[in-house]
Amino acid sequence: MYYIKKRLEISASHRLVLDYESKCSQLHGHNWVIELYCCAKELNENGMVEDFTFIKRKIKDRLDHQNLNDVLPFNPTAENIARWCVEQIPTCYKATVQESEGNWACYEEDSSPLAP
Repeated sequence: MYYIKKRLEISASHRLVLDYESKCSQLHGHNWVIELYCCAKELNENGMVEDFTFIKRKIKDRLDHQNLNDVLPFNPTAENIARWCVEQIPTCYKATVQESEGNWACYEEDSSPLAP
């Protein structure tokens, strides 16, 4: 099994739609750190699990310097963003999203190659 990890840093704003009062319901921004984990049993025709530039185009180019509420079709929590990232890259099985120091979320597919 081959594995790669891609780390992206983006600046983006969002506001959360919550069923309780929170300052996060107001538009605010973060410097996000997103890490994507990809794997493949065989390398592609170019000798890669996934092209790092392809990952950057699919994630960073869509989210960087955006209001996430305008570009994503869901409540842009860190958890939902992590799941969305995995869904964008065919070889991706796990993503972590850090929205601020000490606050991060992780999504991993149930069929992870790391599962027993």
